[in-house]
Amino acid sequence: MKVLVTGSAGRVGRAIYIKLMRTHQVVGLDKTPCSTADYIGDIRDQTLIQQALEGVDVIIHTAALHAPHVGLLSDDEFQSINVDATEQLALEGIKLGVKQFIFTSTTALYGHASTPKHTTGWVNEQITPQPKTVYHRSKIAAEDKLKSISDVFKLPVTVLQMSRCFPEPADLMAVYRLTRGIDARDVASAHLAALDTRLTGFNRFIVSGKTPFKASDCPRLFNDAAGLIKEQAPELAETFLQRGWTLPNQLDRVYDSSAAQQKLGWQPKYGFESVIDMLDVELAEVLPI
Repeated sequence: MKVLVTGSAGRVGRAIYIKLMRTHQVVGLDKTPCSTADYIGDIRDQTLIQQALEGVDVIIHTAALHAPHVGLLSDDEFQSINVDATEQLALEGIKLGVKQFIFTSTTALYGHASTPKHTTGWVNEQITPQPKTVYHRSKIAAEDKLKSISDVFKLPVTVLQMSRCFPEPADLMAVYRLTRGIDARDVASAHLAALDTRLTGFNRFIVSGKTPFKASDCPRLFNDAAGLIKEQAPELAETFLQRGWTLPNQLDRVYDSSAAQQKLGWQPKYGFESVIDMLDVELAEVLPI
């Protein structure tokens, strides 16, 4: 099966490209030259898109403006790149016979809904987003466009809302793997699972690291996270003790990826242990503290 990955020079797009190339024919498109970018140019260039889509069965669309661009680029740019270009890519794909569309979105779009007052937020796909920025609004709008396209043209569309996935201090990253973070390799395997499962219609899933917690733990995660971590994740607590790190007393949200695990047959593999391993071998994926 031939797959086009947009944004293939980015951290996540590159991970997806490399994961899929073992079992599928993959081409990448990005504005930045890279070994995983077979087509170089703007996602809004229709001629380039038509060339990149030749013979493609599945589109995986990761290209977008992100949170760091807020305040640096105009709202019109977010609309043009994150919303309009997504819509045009899907429609062009339909014209050329694409059979499936997978959209890389973000859990950030839940915004204020992720952090209710006086308790930790338990975030799943049933939560109504309360966006904070143009970035959040643009990703919601893009998801809505894709749902309409899926409904009208019967195109299978899977949206994967990925949680926190960027280099940060090791102690934060390790804890977040239990609540609101994910390894890029797990993001890639979720995309492969979505491709291979090929659910019909429009589907939306949160993809985040596996959590030992449940929704009923939220009050205690808000008031005594350290104590609960010692009970539910004793290996992590012991690692923090050995390294002289301090466990957090409060955690503000948990992203629940159980639906993706159940319906896509996907399992996140890279928990807090992988963070420690990356730290110890000085990989740039994790920052020392």
